[in-house]
Amino acid sequence: MNEKMAAQAANKDGFIAALDQSGGSTPKALRLYGVEEGSWSNEAEMFDLIHQMRARIIKSPAFTGDKVMGAILFEQTMDRDIDGTPTAQYLWEKRGVVPFLKIDKGLAPAADGVQLMKPMPELDALLKRAVAKGIFGTKERSVVDAANPKGIAAIVAQQFEVGAQVLSHGLVPIIEPEVTISIADKAEAEEILLAEILKHLDKLPAGQQVMLKLTLPTKANLYKPLVDHPKVMRVVALSGGYSRDEANKKLMENDGVIASFSRALTEGLSAKQNDAEFNAVLASAIDSIFEASRAR
Repeated sequence: MNEKMAAQAANKDGFIAALDQSGGSTPKALRLYGVEEGSWSNEAEMFDLIHQMRARIIKSPAFTGDKVMGAILFEQTMDRDIDGTPTAQYLWEKRGVVPFLKIDKGLAPAADGVQLMKPMPELDALLKRAVAKGIFGTKERSVVDAANPKGIAAIVAQQFEVGAQVLSHGLVPIIEPEVTISIADKAEAEEILLAEILKHLDKLPAGQQVMLKLTLPTKANLYKPLVDHPKVMRVVALSGGYSRDEANKKLMENDGVIASFSRALTEGLSAKQNDAEFNAVLASAIDSIFEASRAR
């Protein structure tokens, strides 16, 4: 493990930019960026367009390790270059930003009020490639749609099982059991989730740490026991469909939690903006998320 990256991931003020929209969410991300669906004729062209958007964000003057502690990449982004330098290497060497990789392959069909991750038979091969590319950690997402104890226990068990596989390659997993913000029993689901995560953290071998990426909780500071847990390197929050202002406001109620926003980070950016306009909008977004991430 890169000790400099580990120190930054554990301690530095800032937040993690989630630049990891995958196949399913890419058209929506491009549409919000002002690129309509007719602008590409196949998947390869679509991924070229999203890479151009991500490269533009990463190369923007405001996008540096001063405020952006880390960035989560989609596998295709990891495999591409920015100005001739592999993306993860570019992030760390040119921008001072710790690179993470999204490793899940999407969600399985719903059962017991949750959606587990689809099986990942190729995961070891992907993790080996990630290590070779200079990736520091991974992110894997599953979804909680109800306060169902059986489903939530299954989701956390799967997350920690994948996390153990990630740790065995010397990478730090970001465990992400997202709770859907619109469900009626969100607060109850979060209480069950907290208890399950604590159970698994207590079983982690000595010397190992994970990161956690969680929905901003209904009850402020609910996840403080996780922030303070010796087996947790960092707790980060997803925006989950909240607007940037709303997500920042909720984030500020949770001590020690930093942002890992995706849509809330890119809100207001457009392919039609010139570089000065684009950089100004992004700088303003980065400033607001940075301040919310350290406002304790």
